[in-house]
Amino acid sequence: MAKTIKAYKNLPFLNSRQARPIRILCEYEEPRQRFLDERVRDTIVFFGSARSTDGETARATLETARENLAAATDAERATAETALRKAEKGILLSRYYDMGRSLAARLTRWDLDTHEAGGRYIVCTGGGPGMMEAANRGAADIPGGRSVGLGISLPFEEKVNRYVPEELAFEFHYFFMRKYWFLYLAKGMVVLPGGFGTLDELFEMTTLRQTGKIKKPMPTVLLGGEFWRRIINFDALIEWGTISPADVELFHICDTEDEAFEYLTAALETQR
Repeated sequence: MAKTIKAYKNLPFLNSRQARPIRILCEYEEPRQRFLDERVRDTIVFFGSARSTDGETARATLETARENLAAATDAERATAETALRKAEKGILLSRYYDMGRSLAARLTRWDLDTHEAGGRYIVCTGGGPGMMEAANRGAADIPGGRSVGLGISLPFEEKVNRYVPEELAFEFHYFFMRKYWFLYLAKGMVVLPGGFGTLDELFEMTTLRQTGKIKKPMPTVLLGGEFWRRIINFDALIEWGTISPADVELFHICDTEDEAFEYLTAALETQR
């Protein structure tokens, strides 16, 4: 007699194209229940490059690259020079890893000191390496500090970083469900220097606010003025008429960690 199996235990079916709506619903309902259980209602989302390291690691990498170049043979020189250039760029990004870590720690301490037990505004990242790790790490630096990691299954990226507590570590399959949870709980945002993924999140979030799809207050800082003013010419977008002058008020470019902290905490206090 053939063994029967209940539909909700049928893994070949659940992983099939026909069951995609069920999987999508799971990526809504399971995180929702976990957030309820863990009393996570409001988040401060950090976006930034996954390719950055902390300053100490970046400096050690640069020193090693210099030593390797000095010892390189003629055949090895081109590879060693490329590694040195990469290490030099790593120093630039590491400043913002350290800044993101420190800012996340300050916001976590402020939150725990200001709000009820367990805090209200919890740091949230994509859960990966680089500046995402920095923000999770900063929250973990504070006794009692917690943070959320909304990971995504990618072939070239590690799992959720070790600074995210297990109960708040997620791994999504669908990008759009991950984006939903980023924005649905967010009450503030910090956008550090980053690449395509960071720019995607920044412009999507800004577009949703610009078009009124997100109506809640969401103070947003672009941390690292020298990066943002060089990478995106917002004045040119205004000159060409593709955005309105008021659109640049949807975010605040900050040059220092102190400026970002003061801007965010002042804005979040008005939401109490």
